[in-house]
Amino acid sequence: MAKFIAWTVLVAVLLLGAASSAKAQKADGAYPRMAPLEQYLMADRDAEIVLAKSAAPKAISDDGEVMALDRQGYRTVVRGSNGFVCLVQRSWTAGIDAAEFWNPKIRAPICFNAAAVRSYLPIEIAKTDAALAGAQTVDAMRVALDKEKLPTPEAGAMCYMMSKEGYLNDQDKRWHPHLMFFVPLTDAKAWGANLLGSPILAGQDPHDRVTIFLVPVAKWSDGSADSHDQK
Repeated sequence: MAKFIAWTVLVAVLLLGAASSAKAQKADGAYPRMAPLEQYLMADRDAEIVLAKSAAPKAISDDGEVMALDRQGYRTVVRGSNGFVCLVQRSWTAGIDAAEFWNPKIRAPICFNAAAVRSYLPIEIAKTDAALAGAQTVDAMRVALDKEKLPTPEAGAMCYMMSKEGYLNDQDKRWHPHLMFFVPLTDAKAWGANLLGSPILAGQDPHDRVTIFLVPVAKWSDGSADSHDQK
């Protein structure tokens, strides 16, 4: 349990940019600014669609909308009917102080429910648009986002991140399958998060004005058990 908690806290740090160590790395680490755009794009559109859909069980993703990234931003490439939107996140959709904010290798499949599509996906679109418009450093991204009126997460906003195929960061690669819930900035203890023995993790992104709760689950989207060991 102690090992599991250590890794779950670590992933919250890496994905949400919640720790001061991440802030220090962003200035001096391997990814101080945006790489050439080509490194973030996937040449095979069909492969991007498959990867996006792998974020959630087929009962959800088969009827979900899919967005894919091109040089102009995210575009709808598959129409859906159940209110979910699946896409492959790139590095700049993480917390703005994350150490790997510009890591071009990151491919993070995610499926948002309708409440998150309305109230959290716009934050990711704003970050993407800012990156493609030339906000190639964290400071430039912060200035660009300050000009946007970012929404407040709606009640019930959540997403699935249950893909075996994702690349979430250089250290952990894919981590564990999990769900995430988006709420306005709040005390993690209100959910019992980040406490010893609790299955719920939390990280805050003050810039986006959101608290994200992570709940690991036992199986990947294809139904197989999460049995890989973190080192």
